[in-house]
Amino acid sequence: MNCIFCQIIQKEAPAEILYETDHVLAMLDIRPIHFGHALVVPKLHCNDFLAVPGESFHDLMRVSQLIARAVVRTYGLEGFNVFSNNGRIAGQSVFHFHMHVVPRYPGDAIRFAPMLKSYTGQTMAEHGERIRGNIQP
Repeated sequence: MNCIFCQIIQKEAPAEILYETDHVLAMLDIRPIHFGHALVVPKLHCNDFLAVPGESFHDLMRVSQLIARAVVRTYGLEGFNVFSNNGRIAGQSVFHFHMHVVPRYPGDAIRFAPMLKSYTGQTMAEHGERIRGNIQP
């Protein structure tokens, strides 16, 4: 497989590994937004968030929180971001699901600037109904 994260998981490519469980590996991002920017990946290759199996999902969230706590302590942070990009249109560049844990600093000029919309009339209820119709537990 030509996936860099799979190669790291198999110890075939170098990485600064921070933490590892049976299902998940956490490492420093090789091209960080800020020093300490970490990635948390399932060991099983999954292209995106929707493909992460249940047995990996719990560990993925638990380890993301564990790493975030460590990053906050290490750098004395007031805040941080935890996010994932899913699909090319959302900015995903490595198609092996991963969570980003990014330290934040006052005045760091990192912005996610969406153009917020407003629901009008019954549109919120209509959108809610459409989504509820597609929930498949």
